[in-house]
Amino acid sequence: MKKRNLFWCVVGLPFLVSTAAWSQASTGATEKAVTALENQWAQAQRTNNADLVAPLLDDNFVQTTGAGTVTTSKAAALATAKAEKFASMEYIDMKVYAFGNTAIAIAGFHATGTDASGKAFDETGRFTDTWTKMPSGKWLCVASQDALAVK
Repeated sequence: MKKRNLFWCVVGLPFLVSTAAWSQASTGATEKAVTALENQWAQAQRTNNADLVAPLLDDNFVQTTGAGTVTTSKAAALATAKAEKFASMEYIDMKVYAFGNTAIAIAGFHATGTDASGKAFDETGRFTDTWTKMPSGKWLCVASQDALAVK
């Protein structure tokens, strides 16, 4: 009995070590991939180019703004993005956490510009974005929520 247990320990240990190493490498790759997508989103805002953010959003994308407005489609979110004009956008201390085929990105932000009605804004706050790896292997943002700092 002891020989059989020793056999399985010797055979199983390399498998467990390689699985743990693969999992950690996979998590690092996920964090890098989602960070790059978040940076593309920020670039879309900086350049007022909603076409850069369009491929990042799921068709059923849900967004809750700092003002409490909820949009429940990619089309609605893109319409808002096209109507806003950013003068500046900065992400602060972004972190991405991976959970298998889901990743959560959080960061602070500071943005200035004009909203859809032409009213100037100067906002500071935090956001949480939820990303899902689709069966095609592509990461899409499925939900986003902003929380504005109280002035």
